Amino acid sequence: MVVTRKAGVSHPRLPLPEGPDDLVAFQQWLAEAIPMVGSLGITHMAREGDSLTWRLALAPSLNDKGTGFGGALTAQTTLLGWCWATLWLRERGLARDVVVAESSQRFHAPVKGDYRLICTPQDPQGPDALAVKLRERGKGRIALDQTLYCGDTLCLSAAGSYAVLPEA
Repeated sequence: MVVTRKAGVSHPRLPLPEGPDDLVAFQQWLAEAIPMVGSLGITHMAREGDSLTWRLALAPSLNDKGTGFGGALTAQTTLLGWCWATLWLRERGLARDVVVAESSQRFHAPVKGDYRLICTPQDPQGPDALAVKLRERGKGRIALDQTLYCGDTLCLSAAGSYAVLPEA
């Protein structure tokens, strides 16, 4: 069944996993919930410890110079952080809304080929602090870093603050 998105109408949530999270199902849901995801070139998504990694094809994000388009790369870093927070919540059985509150990027080198994006908490204690805030206040924030590598070359570093909203 194809779902057509409409402005102002929330997309139905993906049911919480009953065991280890299924990243394939999450990625399929993500492409329905956020239509541009299907055009990002994500070829692989993996979670290991406190990191979330995407592998991406460069072709969908090319600019006029034949390198990565900064706007597309920025959107990808922001979305990767949102996915990190959403998956973290899902692993804990929490279906909550996440929004980006702040973000910044720094470009270090042009992206000239397929690449990988890695998202991790800025502070190793950040996830534990977020869990405490959610328990005590029903909402919280976490600061996440995203790094983009083309081969061994660091091309982009980004940071974002993601807010977990109170239950509706």
